[in-house]
Amino acid sequence: MTLLTKIDLYLRRTGMPPSTFGRRAVKDPRLVGDLKRGRVPGPRLAARVDAFIARTK
Repeated sequence: MTLLTKIDLYLRRTGMPPSTFGRRAVKDPRLVGDLKRGRVPGPRLAARVDAFIARTK
């Protein structure tokens, strides 16, 4: 499963806006939009996002 897919599922499940997710997860409110436009996340960023999702389930 791609990082963007994980984020989309989380956003649907929680109702959190994409900018809020980016700000809370990695202090980047543009994260989700950038990923949708083709930004390729590095392993550290992906790990931070995964950790945020795991801790806020």
